[in-house]
Amino acid sequence: MLSIDGYLTTEDGVKLYFQKLGNGPNAVIIPNSVHMFESFRHLAASRTIIFFDLRNRGRSESISDASKLARGIHNDVDDLEAVRRHFQIDQVDLIGHSYIGLLVILYALKYPDHIHRIVQIGAAQPNAMTQYPPHLTGADATLADFVNKLTQRRKSIEPADAVEGCRNFWGMVRVLMVADPADANKIHWTPCDYPNEINFMKYWTENLMPSIHALRFDEEISKVKAPVLTIHGRRDRQGAYGGAREWAMILPDARLVTVDNAAHVPWIESPERVFGAIETFLNGTWPEAAEVVELLDVT
Repeated sequence: MLSIDGYLTTEDGVKLYFQKLGNGPNAVIIPNSVHMFESFRHLAASRTIIFFDLRNRGRSESISDASKLARGIHNDVDDLEAVRRHFQIDQVDLIGHSYIGLLVILYALKYPDHIHRIVQIGAAQPNAMTQYPPHLTGADATLADFVNKLTQRRKSIEPADAVEGCRNFWGMVRVLMVADPADANKIHWTPCDYPNEINFMKYWTENLMPSIHALRFDEEISKVKAPVLTIHGRRDRQGAYGGAREWAMILPDARLVTVDNAAHVPWIESPERVFGAIETFLNGTWPEAAEVVELLDVT
């Protein structure tokens, strides 16, 4: 299988790390290589898959110039376009997890002619300010325990070694990402080997989160013409399941695959359902499990 990696440069001079696998006729771009590569690389068996690390993330360049971070998620939209142009692909499929599930919709709004199909997994909700009913949020005892541990952590002295501190925190977060805490050990990647990831929370709170909270999707969402498959764990504690239902309602051509016993990384707990749905969708048809959503609430 063809495999190359390297760096490409954005218009404002930022170097982004990429990995390209396969040489199939259809191209899929997957942001956040540092988290997604190992789990999704098998999709390259019949496609060209391009993974890349976002600006100031993973193995991409660490940025000290605040002006190159100030636009938050909007920088990521244009960087995704820089990746497409670098590889000279006319139309791409996109797979976005977590807040990247929001990013891929922003890309489709700004660059509609270059989108073929979109997969959202555990996507951030359309409006960060929306409050969903508790049964659509994944709030449970595991989340309460995490919040308690996080509060105690903030009161304690941080380890002098940043990597050790990251690993301690990641140990807490991994449990939050799966419905069954026993499945946390199935998450094999770690962000703690990369300085950008160790320092991610500062970038998140100062740049990314404010840019996301300022977003409002109104009538313009009708401009997203590409088919969108939203895959979401019903017990997701980090991206509300209500948000997934809302995406499937407001996007013009979208359907939802619900993974009942899964949280924020549903492919870890239900790989056959998740990857089966992705394969079917990228091959041009809706998965059998894909639901047309007409109501936000499911009670």
